Formats: sequence, C-alpha cells, structure tokens
Amino acid sequence: MARKPRPLRSAIAWSDADHVVVRGLDLPGEILGRMGLGEFAFLQLTGRAPSAEETRLFEAIVICLVEHGLTPSALAARLTYLGAPESLQGAVAAGILGLGSVFVGSMEGAARMLSAAVAAAPAGAPLGPLAEAIVAEHVAADRIIPGLGHPVHKPVDPRAPVLFALAAETGFAGRHVQLMQLVGAEAERVTARSLPVNATGAIGAICCELGLPAHVVRGIGVMARAIGLVGHLLEESRDPIAGELWRRADEEASAWAREQGGGAGPEAGPGSG
Repeated sequence: MARKPRPLRSAIAWSDADHVVVRGLDLPGEILGRMGLGEFAFLQLTGRAPSAEETRLFEAIVICLVEHGLTPSALAARLTYLGAPESLQGAVAAGILGLGSVFVGSMEGAARMLSAAVAAAPAGAPLGPLAEAIVAEHVAADRIIPGLGHPVHKPVDPRAPVLFALAAETGFAGRHVQLMQLVGAEAERVTARSLPVNATGAIGAICCELGLPAHVVRGIGVMARAIGLVGHLLEESRDPIAGELWRRADEEASAWAREQGGGAGPEAGPGSG
C-alpha cells in the first residue's frame, strides 16, 4: 500500500510578495523596532511573546552564554578561520560543534535531570529527599552531576547567584531552581568537595521554570555562543592569534618528540607530511 504523503506544514512563519509573518505577527509592522532579540528568540521558541519578567530572565540567560573567553569552542573557531578565512560560517560552525556535555551543553543535562525528578515526584513533595536521591545515584554510578562544579570559578561561579536572584525577582524561582540549589549543597556535603552550582546548572533550572523542553535547552547555548564566536572571528581577522597557537603547538610537540628519541623513519623524507 502506497504511503500517503504527509502534509508539509510549519506554524513558525510564512511569506509572500507583500508579507513576512512570524508566529502570527507581522515582521515589519509588529516586530521590527518593537521587540528585542531576546524577546524575538522567546517568541520563535515558544510561539508567544514573553512577559516583561520572562524577557528579563530569558535575556539574562542568553547573554550569560555568549562569552567565556578563549574556550575550546572559541579556539576551534579561530583555528578553522586560519585555514579557511573565506568561510566565516564554517569557523562559527566548528566552534558550535564543540558545545557538548562538558562545555555549554551541560545545561541540557541539568534540565533533563531536574525536569525528570520534579515530574516524577508527587505535587508538593519535599525536595530534600529528591536532591539526596539524585546525588546518591550519580555518586554510585561515578557520573558527573550536570550543572555542578567549574574548573575556574571556585568556590562560587559568580554568574549563578545573579541568575538565581533574577529568577527570584521575576517570580521564577520555583521547584526546579530550588532542587538545583539543594543538589549542589547535597553534592558538596557528600563528596566534601567544592561543587558550586555553575552557570549552566542555573540556566538549566531556569529554562525548566520558563517551560522550555529540556531537549531544546542546549539550543539556547548554541544561538548565544554563535554571537560570541562571530566576535572572536572579527578579532581574529584584526589581531590574529591562531597562527601562533598552531606554530607553538607544533614546535613544542616536535621538540618533545625529539627529546624522546623520536625522528624520521628510514622511508620518511621531505614532503612526507
């Protein structure tokens, strides 16, 4: 039996010769000059314009994710740009590909962990036992608890308290935020280590409070970090460091190999690389 073609539909946008409509709003007449980028991003994701409180909180988490220095994603983008300066988009894509479970993408892990725990618990159930169970499960399995700890920011990630304060001020410090904070405290108690709730943990919790599905949370990091990467590539075009990174890595690695007694094999010769 032949498969019946599925209708091709999208509720996001449509256009014709005279119109561009996004989520039911006229782009030229109702959006341009009236909405900020954060408001428009929220509209694109949820299908509705955010409230003033949602706008303030959502824009804060997006801005928080734009920049964090010479991270692996920024270095990947700069090094790709060195090899292909004609392809800005390729260099940005190279940086974005590195957003995973360790950098930026951990916010998705935190959102999944929190949303699953809160959804499975009876309404109004105390959160302390939930935090204890989450930590015990991760410790027993020797798994990293998403949203906790930071290689640089110790004993506090300075971004997290500000994000949590904004969540409280805007009325979004609900059960997901509270649970993330309790998980952090419980993890530090059990492990006797400094494991502050980091920015991605706070953002994962806040995204749950804003009603965003966990599987799209990493996407917020992707769109935010794309802004940062374009900034890095503009700087790279004016004041490059990628060539220096490449030369130093090659020189230092080659020097170490020579010290270990390595060298060209009998069949190696000029141009073999």
